Amino acid sequence: MRVLIVGGGTAGWMTAAALSRLLPPRLASIRLLESAEIGTVGVGEATVPHIRFFNAKLGLDEADFMARTRATFKLGIEFRNWRRIGDSYIHPFGAFGRDLAGVPFHHHWVRARKAGLAEPLERYSLPILAARHGKFAHPAQDFSSPLSTYSYAYQFDAGLYASYLRAYAEARGVVRTEGKIVDVKLNGESGFVESVSLENGERVSSDLFVDCSGFRGLLIEQALGAGYEDWTHWLPCDRAYAVPCGSVGPPTPYTRATAREGGWIWRIPLQHRVGNGHVYASAYVPDEDALAALLAQLESSPQAEPRQLRFTTGKRRKQWSRNVVSIGLASGFLEPLESTSIHLIQLAIGYLVDLFPDRKFDPMNATEFNRIMALEYERIRDFIILHYHATLRDDTPFWNYCRTMRIPDSLAYRMELFRERGVVAQYREGMFLDASWLAVFFGQGIHPRHYDPSSDRVTQSELAAHLNSIDTEYAAAIQRMPAHESFLRQIGADHRAVDAA
Repeated sequence: MRVLIVGGGTAGWMTAAALSRLLPPRLASIRLLESAEIGTVGVGEATVPHIRFFNAKLGLDEADFMARTRATFKLGIEFRNWRRIGDSYIHPFGAFGRDLAGVPFHHHWVRARKAGLAEPLERYSLPILAARHGKFAHPAQDFSSPLSTYSYAYQFDAGLYASYLRAYAEARGVVRTEGKIVDVKLNGESGFVESVSLENGERVSSDLFVDCSGFRGLLIEQALGAGYEDWTHWLPCDRAYAVPCGSVGPPTPYTRATAREGGWIWRIPLQHRVGNGHVYASAYVPDEDALAALLAQLESSPQAEPRQLRFTTGKRRKQWSRNVVSIGLASGFLEPLESTSIHLIQLAIGYLVDLFPDRKFDPMNATEFNRIMALEYERIRDFIILHYHATLRDDTPFWNYCRTMRIPDSLAYRMELFRERGVVAQYREGMFLDASWLAVFFGQGIHPRHYDPSSDRVTQSELAAHLNSIDTEYAAAIQRMPAHESFLRQIGADHRAVDAA
């Protein structure tokens, strides 16, 4: 089976690396076509914990990967000014508290809060406390330890990650071709893509094409017309500026998203710099104002010229059409509020491996791929909309729109179920677990009217003692935990060792 990956960058080289590692030997020959003249977006520097499992499948050594990509650890995302100006909460990669008497912890916390017995919710989350104190340690395998209550992700240089995976893939037989596509030839009967023609006159044929060409969707959209679902009526931000700056102080083990008048600003700390960006709605914020707001909050001088990105939030109606599978920005775009861009690449690669076709191209493979990816996109979409819609802000037209807009029925149901009974609706597909929804529900000020009545089987004194034991145990664990920057050096993940070599 001949596989041609069109486009490099994070999506292209993640795909090449994974296929070269995970497909059975001699099942496929893999070629990647990219042009150095065509830049990559490459702003996705923050990830979610699933990236660890992708790296593990490739057999990557964590310390080496982190040193070569200038990575830091990530325990969650801090949201500032989302519910109202002055508020702050963290969405952690970990659980809140410990269940008691078979009842989820958050029901006990709601009951205790109504009785005036509970501390703020973040006191019962070890990853939040560690993030606030600039601490980090690997999770424990002993489930009786408080250090077993969280996971973690990475914040890394996406360009360096792509280069790292390129070397990995080429060492496993992936062939890179430099060139720019000027024409796409379709089969007259099947409508399948047969070949692409390059600027230098070369024609490259293949059986399976993976479109990693970015927003252009060179094959999936321009050649096959897969169609696009526009979600800007729910997520009106359509532009972003991105610019790096130097670091001031040690890197924090979390990403920050600060809500602004018509969007939000990200801060992603790496070992060697800080990534910054302003995602905004051009209908509400002029470009020059958006850029000025971004530059005004930089903690040091910019290290490059700001880059502007323009996008339409949504997804392809078909992410696999005929013999073309789109991955990355070619398949759709959801703003990086919850660091899901690289995760969606990873998901698509995993499903492609699971449903890898033969030359007959059974249409059920594409049908199942499109079904699953549509669900994943829609559920991430709902989670991101929640941040905008569950707000008390009425200080700008943008926030008034977000607060009063009609939201998808799927999200409206989840919000009302939680408001009524404190229950997080369950589904099979979807990356965000209960703790993630709880963090944003509570962080955005959505509190249940009623808690699980089974909590009342626990006496008030027993409940107070349970909460106090968690608070005390977590505070002691934080004291023992090393500083984030020190831990990077301890495990050999500090990039300076690689630079010196």
